[in-house]
Amino acid sequence: MTATSTQKPQRTLGYHLRDLRERLRAYPGLDYLMLRIAIFSLIGIGVLMAFSSSMATSLSETDSPWSAALRQCVLVIAGLIVFWIGLRMSPRTLRALVPWFLGLSILLLILVLVPGIGTGRVEVGSQSWIMLPGGVAFQPSEFARVAVGMYGASALADKTHRSMRLTDPFMMYSIIAGIMFVLIVAQGDLGMGVSFALIVVFTLVFAGVDWRVPTVVGVFGAIGMVTVFLAGGFRSHRFHTYFDALRGNIEDTQGTGFQAYQGFLSLADGGFWGVGLGQSRAKWFYLPEAKNDFVFAIIGEELGLWGGALVIGLFAVLGYFGLRAATRAQDQFQSLLAATLAVGVVVQAFINIGYVIGVLPVTGIQLPMISAGGTAAVITIGSMGLLCNVARHEPLQVSAMQNFGRPLFDRIFFIPEPTPPNERRGGAHRAPRERGEGTRAQRAHRDRSQRHVERSREERFGRAVTGRSSRSQTPQGEQRREYRREHRRGERR
Repeated sequence: MTATSTQKPQRTLGYHLRDLRERLRAYPGLDYLMLRIAIFSLIGIGVLMAFSSSMATSLSETDSPWSAALRQCVLVIAGLIVFWIGLRMSPRTLRALVPWFLGLSILLLILVLVPGIGTGRVEVGSQSWIMLPGGVAFQPSEFARVAVGMYGASALADKTHRSMRLTDPFMMYSIIAGIMFVLIVAQGDLGMGVSFALIVVFTLVFAGVDWRVPTVVGVFGAIGMVTVFLAGGFRSHRFHTYFDALRGNIEDTQGTGFQAYQGFLSLADGGFWGVGLGQSRAKWFYLPEAKNDFVFAIIGEELGLWGGALVIGLFAVLGYFGLRAATRAQDQFQSLLAATLAVGVVVQAFINIGYVIGVLPVTGIQLPMISAGGTAAVITIGSMGLLCNVARHEPLQVSAMQNFGRPLFDRIFFIPEPTPPNERRGGAHRAPRERGEGTRAQRAHRDRSQRHVERSREERFGRAVTGRSSRSQTPQGEQRREYRREHRRGERR
């Protein structure tokens, strides 16, 4: 060989994965886009399964096989309206409404315990609903679960856990959440109590509480579970059925273990490809809660393993990009809010899927955005609007909207452009530089840091994430930059 040609470095799988990761990081609107895709996909699957799983019960109650499904569609539309309102709301307005939401949730938790107002299921000893006009059942604990997460994000933002005194924000939040937890447990709804407690624990962990507090909560929770297991009654029988299922033996297949046993049979009948949409056997009164608690069993039966994997994957995408939006949020309030809402929905989903497939005891927690229910669908879908609101207020997303315009989705549904992170109303919220606070060296250091950040963002996305009245865009700022460039050219000569 007369010459050797330069060989290009071999591009391995790791190289392509790193390249893909860098491209995803450089895409400013990815969180907002992926969250909408996951949420609307889950809502679509829920509507589809509502038509399929509720045919038997609708025919037995009315003359139409679609009455329950049409009712669920109305609730989904109401939830989408709340989603739209939450998406349009500014973070400042949302934070101002948090105390009102918290007070309303506590009032509703008290009202549901009043005889004649609250209703429930006598066979399991629960009283968790308030009947609204039109036969719609409202569950205050669902609203309280979202309200306590919002209150935690507002009260614990930019706070540090320093003591166990009552004046400490973390202790105050724990006390209020504990009172709400007692009210939920008094309703006899163990599943919702567990879900509520997990929301509180995750909020405290994300806010940076001392690790001893969640440990103590976990110990008391374990003691409570053991107490329920040993106390006897309906819930104790459910725990016994769960442990029997773990050993591969469900003895009481016609009693407390009937529903779990039928759920296993439905998943087994589905196989990999499923029996076909609408062809489920279990929904014809073999599975009592086919459209609610055990809708995942119907998904596994009709759509097979791939359908169940699709649902699990969508919840995983929702959790990942929800936490990703939390790490990129404008402030800690939005960060805590996004993390709490995302983890709350994902944990609720995996508890439901867990007891359907037999790895957790049956608790009655529904599958978010898929199970047919009352106002739970409205509240859950509306809370996802708040999660998307945090994602669209990310600084890089705001910068991209200022340079390239709003996404098509926002333009179609009249969603305004979000406010830049350092643009505030009134002189009380102006930057420290404009008020002249700090020493001259401190102001110079802040100016250099701000210019470095703006320059790096301009190189990647165009105009930096600043308000339209920023000093860097004034003629005086342009004259100063031109003077510095001329000065540097003179030094080179």
